[in-house]
Amino acid sequence: MQTQIELSTLNSDDSYYLEELVHSKVLEKSKILPLLYILTALSFTFILIGTFYPVFYILLIPIFAVNMVFHYRNKWLVSNYIDGVNQLAKTLVVSKKIAGFQAIKQLFPNPDFIKEIEKLKVKIAFIGFEKNINNEFATVFWLVSEIIKVLFNLEYIIFHSFIDSVTSKKRELDLLFQFIGEIDSAIATASLRASDYELCIPQFVKDKKIKTVAISHPLISSCIDNDLSLNNESLLLTGSNMSGKTTFIRSVAINSILAQTINTCFAKEYIAPYFKIYSSIRITDDLLENTSYYLDEVLTMKKLVDASMLDSPCLFVLDEIFKGTNTVERISGGKAILSFLNRANNIVLVSTHDMELTEILSEENFALYHFSEKIDTDILTFDHKLKKGKLKTRNAIKILELYDYPTDITDDAKATMRKTFQEER
Repeated sequence: MQTQIELSTLNSDDSYYLEELVHSKVLEKSKILPLLYILTALSFTFILIGTFYPVFYILLIPIFAVNMVFHYRNKWLVSNYIDGVNQLAKTLVVSKKIAGFQAIKQLFPNPDFIKEIEKLKVKIAFIGFEKNINNEFATVFWLVSEIIKVLFNLEYIIFHSFIDSVTSKKRELDLLFQFIGEIDSAIATASLRASDYELCIPQFVKDKKIKTVAISHPLISSCIDNDLSLNNESLLLTGSNMSGKTTFIRSVAINSILAQTINTCFAKEYIAPYFKIYSSIRITDDLLENTSYYLDEVLTMKKLVDASMLDSPCLFVLDEIFKGTNTVERISGGKAILSFLNRANNIVLVSTHDMELTEILSEENFALYHFSEKIDTDILTFDHKLKKGKLKTRNAIKILELYDYPTDITDDAKATMRKTFQEER
């Protein structure tokens, strides 16, 4: 609990600036620093001489004017870093407290990186001072300090000295970032495991298989859980509109990611290999890149094809492959690509409305599953339960009827469908 309270001080959107400070491109060293050192030396010299010969104070005016130009040009750079600097200050305080816990010492026995970053405390406090001004007295103090900073180029010099320190301590800063990240992730995972969700510890195997019991989607309230068992095969999932096809394959993909990251799944049982996970679910036209829907699909699928030829097992999660082209070529191209992706230890989870693919891919080592619906007194209901075999019903036209489309449209659609089926047979 105490650790959680400490970490809550970093629980804001500004915390993202810490990552930016640690991992962003380093600011190049200023080329005018030698000039600023000379101007600073002159300021000290004229102040010292002015105590004996006050006329020399007049020479401070042009120096102050030049320094002010450099000072406020540098303000823009400081403003880009100040949020990250303040977050670093908070992180340093929190890290020291956390590192003092006995349980943490056992996991991180040598947190020397914290001591190294502590050497930047003075610079951090100096740069972050303006951000923390919140009363009238501090404002007056800021005005006086601002004059001093301009006169002696303190902010410019200390800021660039701080940037040099950040550059030299990139490794220690990254270790600090990982330290906080690991503790935060551990707390989140422990909190999750202590919740009322149905959770399990995943089992990893080398075989080409997926077995899940009562798997569910973590972001859907009261999600209907399902079982899936694939052994040396992939999944071809058919189903009515709105029946849950895409949600289910997403559930498996999300739980695969959770299994491989926090060693926790939203299921009673999860067995699978370590996967590299690829998906193609939401594809759109891109006017700025001048790519059509189909071309974007082609480019996305090419990345998956290339990945499938690597040594590591892949999990490919696909929704309605090649929706952007005609039926004949969609089915032909889709079948060829899905068969190719299903090679070696790769597993494909694909949802489709193309019933023709069920006949073709059932002979290509794809297990057939489906979701279905019930229609009672003009009410369409779904149980969202995964069933073996291919879908044998259709509901697209029925949905048009339920939403009061003119009978001319729905009758015409039914007649066309009957005629099409007769011709196919």
